[in-house]
Amino acid sequence: MTTLNDVAKKANVSKMTVSRVINHPEQVTDELKELVFKAMEELNYRPNVAAKALVNNRTQIIKLFILEEMDTTEPYYMNLLTGIAQELDARHYSLQLVTKNNFDIGTCDGYIMCGVREKDYAWISGANKPVVLFGENRHGFDFVDSDNKAGISLATQYAIDLKYQNVIFIGIEIDELFELSRESGYLQIMKENQKMSQIYRFGNHSRQAAKFIKDNWSEFTPNTIFVCSSDRLALGIERGIIEMGGGIPNDFGIIGHDGVFLDQIAFPQLTTVKQAVIEMGAACAKMLLNKIDQDGISQGSVLFKPELVIRGTTKNKMNKVN
Repeated sequence: MTTLNDVAKKANVSKMTVSRVINHPEQVTDELKELVFKAMEELNYRPNVAAKALVNNRTQIIKLFILEEMDTTEPYYMNLLTGIAQELDARHYSLQLVTKNNFDIGTCDGYIMCGVREKDYAWISGANKPVVLFGENRHGFDFVDSDNKAGISLATQYAIDLKYQNVIFIGIEIDELFELSRESGYLQIMKENQKMSQIYRFGNHSRQAAKFIKDNWSEFTPNTIFVCSSDRLALGIERGIIEMGGGIPNDFGIIGHDGVFLDQIAFPQLTTVKQAVIEMGAACAKMLLNKIDQDGISQGSVLFKPELVIRGTTKNKMNKVN
């Protein structure tokens, strides 16, 4: 049976280095990882994960809680799951998906929480394992998120630069920090440009956004753009404008937020603020595993910079209407 010593000799490194590559790959260089993994593959070496878990009193299981309605979040969470799973796989951890706030279903080494709302924090405080949240919060929990304020600020400034006369924000009717951050980004840019702000909010459903456009069509003049808090809302705005005979993008522009699938199935395809969802998922897993290794020491927060992806629902900058 191939041992850790055999791998070390094959790779011409120390046994401790091989152990570090297996257990803490983030602490070593890519060149060193490649060298050790190549030796492991040539020797057909497989780490004894079960034995390691037993020695360290670990289950090698991470639980992912998704606490919001899945019908309004797919396929966003599929991308997040991909990032989390890839990072956990590299560290020989398994992932369990939980959709109810219940800590009593089986054992694990830690929790990643998504879709957390204000009502959930009292319950989360009772966790007896390390916790990392996907989503910024006011309660001191470690978290990973996209910079929501920066993303909508970027979109709003771009809309103004394109010389749209009216810039309207379409928000989600929810009193949560991610939404408040997005709205604050819009308001700040509108104020800096001495533009009048207009905000409308409703549930995160495309049909509500489409109905809003049709019910209020007479109020919207050409050369108006809608900056939306989600691609789902933007999709509804687009549908409503098309059904009412409005022209996109010269008469009416649309910018979404998320950049996960829905922006691409729209026609015209949506200009959107794209979040690095897979990378954020990996960062959640990495942060939690570091927290587990460090006996629960706080890891702080990580904000990912979003990207504005220009597509067919905004004017071409070369042909903007003045």
